[in-house]
Amino acid sequence: MPNDHTLRVYDSILGLLSSEDNPTPLVRLNKVVPFEHTRVYAKLEWYNPFGSVKDRIASNMIRDGEERGLLGPGMNLVEATSGNTGLAMAMIGNAKGYRLRAPLSRAIPLEKRTILRFFGGEVEELDDSLCPAPGAPEGAIAKARETAESQDDYVLLDQYANESNPQSHYRTTGPEIWRQTEGKVTHFVASLGTCGTITGTGRFLKEQSGEVKVLGVHPEEGHDIPGVRSIIQLQQTKLFRPEQYDGTVEVGDREAYDLCLRLNREESIIAGPSSGMALAGALKLVPDEPGNIVVVIFPDNVFKYASSFQRHFPQQCPADEGDAASAGQSKNDVLMAEMMENLKNKYDSVRVTVLKEELAGDDAPLIVDVRPPDMYAKSHIAGAVNIPQDDLGTRAGELPEDREAKIVMVCGIGKFSKPTTLYLKSLGYRNVRNLKGGLGEWVRKGQPVETSAVGAS
Repeated sequence: MPNDHTLRVYDSILGLLSSEDNPTPLVRLNKVVPFEHTRVYAKLEWYNPFGSVKDRIASNMIRDGEERGLLGPGMNLVEATSGNTGLAMAMIGNAKGYRLRAPLSRAIPLEKRTILRFFGGEVEELDDSLCPAPGAPEGAIAKARETAESQDDYVLLDQYANESNPQSHYRTTGPEIWRQTEGKVTHFVASLGTCGTITGTGRFLKEQSGEVKVLGVHPEEGHDIPGVRSIIQLQQTKLFRPEQYDGTVEVGDREAYDLCLRLNREESIIAGPSSGMALAGALKLVPDEPGNIVVVIFPDNVFKYASSFQRHFPQQCPADEGDAASAGQSKNDVLMAEMMENLKNKYDSVRVTVLKEELAGDDAPLIVDVRPPDMYAKSHIAGAVNIPQDDLGTRAGELPEDREAKIVMVCGIGKFSKPTTLYLKSLGYRNVRNLKGGLGEWVRKGQPVETSAVGAS
């Protein structure tokens, strides 16, 4: 029986992939928008067969790879991912006979990492940033490239540079929106990650009408929203083309998560945090005027982010009141999360540009690299000493005796060195700071690194 979108009957699950004839839904938002005249519609991308907007690019990249002869019998896929692209590639790979190896960050929600393994993906967890960073020397993208270069049966399609990524949205998302709004869409809004969605969809819509405004939303630096990139991270994404957009805006974690909660409770739309971020940006960028019809991409649903919500809404996830030990642990977790968040302030953290200047001065700080010795040996800031995080308690005697000494703690992404910053503060060090973005950000800013023998410090 052939595929029939009217009857919803398909020869295989791949027949459910979205297209102009089989679009994901548009749903008008009625309660969380403050507008009197402007109408705002959410495009619900979790209605794709594998649960997210990334189904579109995974399908198109694999199709393109097959047409170009890169993929075929006996070949496999390797792709750095923040979760959704990996999930889609794993499932499409299952249908077509390709295995997937997926390097990714340990900072990605446990739910995504677990389901990716359940889908059959071979997961390699790394100390990378939440969204893979092209310049990170030990990051997921570097690991994917290394695998593709060293193993002939693995192909890297590279969602961060592959033109078939935006082309997938030019072929599907754009035509769907134009048809669903009967050509009346005035504003298109998308969160910025690989930038395939905004670049491909925006190009199609502007070809239909030059009056359509294409708007992008990005998170703050040090954000906790999987799948999207801050403005600094976007500079190294080859598909980020701001000259083609009509505006961009930053949205903080708190704004995004609060609006995500409201979408679920007030609109009964099971949107994830990047959806809340995209909508928050739309509300900042779009004026309330008669005739405005806004379409906002909602990339995926809420169910992959329970662990993220535990951090941002601890009051929604109380411990069992009958278990005092568990309740006490929950309070400790909340306190620790608040302390870690507070380390973002300008007194307890330091940016790459500032550290560079300090290292060139007469009163340079001591750099303590808390990564494992093998990672330290591959690349580290010149002059840094290596005291791995797990060894800090037993090797604290190697730190300066002077509690006023200037110290900067460094890891790969600026996250895992935060607890060590707090630990040194508990020892009485009053001038200890955490390097924002870690070694990955140091490299992205073009700063030099050196190598050494494993175990050297």
